[in-house]
Amino acid sequence: MTLQELSHHFKLRERLERDTDLLKSLEAAACPGAQVLTGMPHAPGVRDKVGDLAVEIADLKERIRYLENEIEVEEQEVTRFITAIPDEQLRVIFRLRFLRGLTWGEVAAVVGGRNTEEAVKSSAYRYLNS
Repeated sequence: MTLQELSHHFKLRERLERDTDLLKSLEAAACPGAQVLTGMPHAPGVRDKVGDLAVEIADLKERIRYLENEIEVEEQEVTRFITAIPDEQLRVIFRLRFLRGLTWGEVAAVVGGRNTEEAVKSSAYRYLNS
């Protein structure tokens, strides 16, 4: 497996997380609020805010389902690759980065042992280049 394939999987997971957050925001915005009574006349042309958002929510839910399916397929390949890594610490580094989606700094903190962000990143790249 190449770095490009692993990075693609990582980016899919990031996109899924962003889309899920966006979905929550859209659903919160679609909840009808209390009517504002200002006594001022309203502009012509009534818009259905909830209806407009419903279309966006439906599209986003479909995109999330697609991403989840794509991630599931790729995750099986990534898992097979990671389980074949002979070194336990490298397996943990790859699992944390590419399956859990942690940053290199977070991976270094979890691995511990005075490992820096650059150290765990370099060891992963070295393994991929070997």
